[in-house]
Amino acid sequence: MKDGVNGVALAVFIFFFLAVTVMGFLAARWRRADNDSLDEWGLGGRSFGTWVTWFLLGGDLYTAYTFVAVPAAIYAAGAAGFFAVPYTILVYPLIFTFLPRLWSVSHKHGYVTTSDFVRGRWGSKGLSLAVAVTGILATMPYIALQLVGIQAVLDVMGVGGGEDTNWFVKDLPLLIAFGVLAAYTYSSGLRAPALIAFVKDTLIYIVIAVAIIYIPIKLGGFDDIFAKAGEAFSQTNPATGKPRGALAPAEPGQWTYATLALGSALALFMYPHSITATLSSRSREVIRRNTTILPLYSLMLGLLALLGFMAIAAGVKVTNGQLAIPQLFEDMFPDWFAGVAFAAIGIGALVPAAIMSIAAANLFTRNIYKDFIKPDATPAQETKVSKLVSLLVKVGALAFVLTMDKTVAINFQLLGGIWILQTFPALVGGLFTRWFHRWALLAGWAVGMIYGTVAAYGVASPTQKHFGGSSKEIPGLGEIGYIGLTAFLLNVAVTVVLTFALKAAKAPEGIDETRPEDYTADAGDPGVQADLPPATAGASH
Repeated sequence: MKDGVNGVALAVFIFFFLAVTVMGFLAARWRRADNDSLDEWGLGGRSFGTWVTWFLLGGDLYTAYTFVAVPAAIYAAGAAGFFAVPYTILVYPLIFTFLPRLWSVSHKHGYVTTSDFVRGRWGSKGLSLAVAVTGILATMPYIALQLVGIQAVLDVMGVGGGEDTNWFVKDLPLLIAFGVLAAYTYSSGLRAPALIAFVKDTLIYIVIAVAIIYIPIKLGGFDDIFAKAGEAFSQTNPATGKPRGALAPAEPGQWTYATLALGSALALFMYPHSITATLSSRSREVIRRNTTILPLYSLMLGLLALLGFMAIAAGVKVTNGQLAIPQLFEDMFPDWFAGVAFAAIGIGALVPAAIMSIAAANLFTRNIYKDFIKPDATPAQETKVSKLVSLLVKVGALAFVLTMDKTVAINFQLLGGIWILQTFPALVGGLFTRWFHRWALLAGWAVGMIYGTVAAYGVASPTQKHFGGSSKEIPGLGEIGYIGLTAFLLNVAVTVVLTFALKAAKAPEGIDETRPEDYTADAGDPGVQADLPPATAGASH
């Protein structure tokens, strides 16, 4: 580790940061429209084409935390960390089946959030509220983890001083970064991260392409890298008394690997920010095309994961695994290109954090404020509230990271994945059938949430008593598996059983405001805009 501040790397980092800041504010003029509409501010006017959507979704899903945490997992435990690669492969055929349907019905009825659709489909504000609250709770720690990525970069560059430095001086760079993020998100809405995503993804592809060629050459080739990694993983971890990891998942860990990959694939597009980026597209065909080209990011993710092995082979020693990859870049690259790599990670935090804060704000505005506090809110009032809440969400995430241990944010993000998966039956189920009963869906959601939270609370690790991981023994099987998937299966079982019971009891099922043809409607179809309900007509572009 180099002593002091890496001035060259910091200068390059600041250059790119200032460039994207200017772009963020200029984005307000891009396809300029009336930002008093939530459709315009929160969904970019639902006007993005294939490539803008591709960069936006990529910037949304492949975050600074991905850049830091996936190879860090490989660095810490070996090939078990590769679960992120198969789950991003599984997710795209899955979303090809339901995202175009969600886009169509949302465009037809002016839905801005998943909870809007759930309320309209099932006729239940209670179920809609449950989905909204789950989305907000799951998103908050996700935003906080983007700060972890930026902090890792700042720490390696030597910015902010050491642990003994005054807290304000130490955290000032982070405060400035998110102050700027908050300002241009407030001003430009979703257009800001959409425009910045071009820079972010271009930098990431350049950095990974260089890293995957340049670093192995310096380390003697992949044979030496894997040999050194295998030797390191075979050493005993004093905290557990077991080998540190493995180059391939051992048989006992295969259930964990498979269920984590499957559960993560099911959960990824339940997150509000994923749906926000999706609904910003101008047609259902844009969504279909994106599901076919987004796997290019999975290729990038696989190469990114290999950096974990390279960090071991390079002899990187860090007490915090999140610093492993920034430190690898610092050690291996010339200072100027290390600055480019750090900028890729830093900007990789700003883009998703902006989208996530907008998505959480939209959920609060449409499904809590408008549904329960001010039902007669005008589009301008909705937009104003959403802008303010997006600021509060960022402040909350910032306070979360600055006042709590970083592992707490990571644990809550793992818990968020378990929670958000429980919204799958109401959302995806509703896109294909209305057989389920709304009260059964709410009960299934509650059972999944309670089981998932309690089970995760009971997981210990060598460093903490609770929330030490996201895997536990699957009841009845005796295998260790992903808690979120087990909770999801319980959720579905409860929903199905109660649906039979409630239908037999002829319980009221609520009013479905959608029609079968709504799920295949496209932007150019006659009557799409005309059918918008009065409450949302003013918000439609």
